[in-house]
Amino acid sequence: MSHILAYDFMRNAALAGTGIALAAGLAGYFVVLRNQVFTSDALGHVAFTSGLGALVGGVQLLAGVFGGTIAVGLGGRARGRDVAVGTVFAWVLGCGVLFLSLYSRGRSAAGGTAGVSLLFGSILGLRPAQAVTAAAAGVVISALLLLIARPLLFLSVDPDVAAARGVPATALSFGFLVLLGATVAEAVQAVGALLILGLLVMPAATAQRLTARPYLGLALSGVLAVLFVWAGLVLAFYLPYPASFLITTLAFAIYLVSRWGWLW
Repeated sequence: MSHILAYDFMRNAALAGTGIALAAGLAGYFVVLRNQVFTSDALGHVAFTSGLGALVGGVQLLAGVFGGTIAVGLGGRARGRDVAVGTVFAWVLGCGVLFLSLYSRGRSAAGGTAGVSLLFGSILGLRPAQAVTAAAAGVVISALLLLIARPLLFLSVDPDVAAARGVPATALSFGFLVLLGATVAEAVQAVGALLILGLLVMPAATAQRLTARPYLGLALSGVLAVLFVWAGLVLAFYLPYPASFLITTLAFAIYLVSRWGWLW
């Protein structure tokens, strides 16, 4: 492992990946618990479109991704309108294709690279400043999630009783969705907009199958996400396959093992 970290690009990837994975694992636990998987998937589409829209408008890509996912995340509270929401987000993804086409005109190589990075991740291509920013953002998001974990768990498991006990349900739900949007924006760098569910949902789903204790499950989800990213990066160093593919494949494989009971 030490010889792998001798390379700058691997150190940057490990630093950013740790912060991103920890935030994704913690946020993902609540996503699964609150049945908001569809919202997470939709935010991945928004990240692709808002990032390319920012480039077309001359704005920094990550600023567009953060702004778009957080803004749309605030609208994710509505339930029972999956068809309407699904059609809107399908159109949003189409807008992303338009923005990619506009951005690619006159700069085809750069435009194509930007689109591929947003769709499939570019964790091995992060610069030192980007890696530090991603890691710091992941730590801040994780700390905020842990800060609201107790009331959010209560609200997620029994919303009626939580509201009766004085838990600020609306504010807490909005706060979580803001953090979820920020998490998606960060995780896009690791696994891309199309594979975002792999890092958000599979560690959490595995953790929930391994334990029914919420705090242990929350911790296990974060640890699993970090381990999947680390293992995926090591494999990507030796194998000619994308890191995002390897990360999500490992997460899926371990989920299948936990589901089919092969651990016992």
